[in-house]
Amino acid sequence: MTTATSPVKGAADFAFNATSLRLKSKAADAASIAPVIEEYWLTRGPQDAIVEIKAAGVNPSDVKAATGLMPYAAFPRTPGRDFAGIVVDGPSEWLGRAVFGSSGDLGIRRDGTHASHLVVEAAALVEMPGNISMDEAAGVGVPFVTAIEGFRRAGMPTRQETVLVMGLNGKVGQAATQLATWRGAKVIGVVRKDEAYAGHANGPIEVINADTTDVATRVRELTNGRGADIVFNTVGDPYFEAANRSLALAGRQILIAAVDKIVSFNILEFYRGRHTYVGIDTLAFSSIASGDVLRDALPGFASGHLKPYPIAGNAIYPLTDARAAYLAVIGSSRDRVILKPSA
Repeated sequence: MTTATSPVKGAADFAFNATSLRLKSKAADAASIAPVIEEYWLTRGPQDAIVEIKAAGVNPSDVKAATGLMPYAAFPRTPGRDFAGIVVDGPSEWLGRAVFGSSGDLGIRRDGTHASHLVVEAAALVEMPGNISMDEAAGVGVPFVTAIEGFRRAGMPTRQETVLVMGLNGKVGQAATQLATWRGAKVIGVVRKDEAYAGHANGPIEVINADTTDVATRVRELTNGRGADIVFNTVGDPYFEAANRSLALAGRQILIAAVDKIVSFNILEFYRGRHTYVGIDTLAFSSIASGDVLRDALPGFASGHLKPYPIAGNAIYPLTDARAAYLAVIGSSRDRVILKPSA
């Protein structure tokens, strides 16, 4: 990105006027995040496209990177990993098409999506299904990429299997639930209070309140003593022991998060149980790799077996109010938060 009053053209001689948020330096904490808005000229290479951003998702990782919890995050930079918009410059076959996408490097190591326009590799673009809106498409990215890649690495659920989703009503938990029920698996979800499942599913969901019920005991009861073939642990170490106790013989546990990071690990139970642990870090994914994962989900969105998260009106923020959006994400809001340059 180049901030300038006139175009600074690259070797490919493409330039485009844009507006974006900028984080000048690491913030001490979430309350100290102070993005500024700048106008600048975008330049692209011959294999890139420029997308006019209609909506951009705000993820917890956007806020964490701003506060130094990701040491490889660059400054200054424009945050944002998820996007939906219209291609306004680039390869002719993409011009005018509605697209969406996600990334592990956009908004972290290089300038991202919280802007009016984005430069991204054309190979990273994913054409939007016609049955979802721009706002909805902007909310799909990181949660669905995480859930899909978790199952791709651990093995896609089958009709004969039980999937235990820990953190059922989180966004990754809901995506995992949609995917597992689409595949015909039985899904059991774990929550921390007395609440029902809040997302879309393609079958019934059995819910366990971890505050009042021993999770592993109940999972064994619901599976005739077998246990869960796959545990999708979206919370990490607080549920690690219960997840291990819930695993079936040759079961797989998917891990995507940590709180205190350190857990006790019984090696004997691990190898006697023939268990597999799968770690997923979508921050390691390029824009192109993330696009490849999202393309796997397109048939599900087209058929209605997969659905984007509903976007509440009060969860849509203009770029000028980005700080409030970041605080909402890192706070208690369960909404999928969206930034809109035109709002």
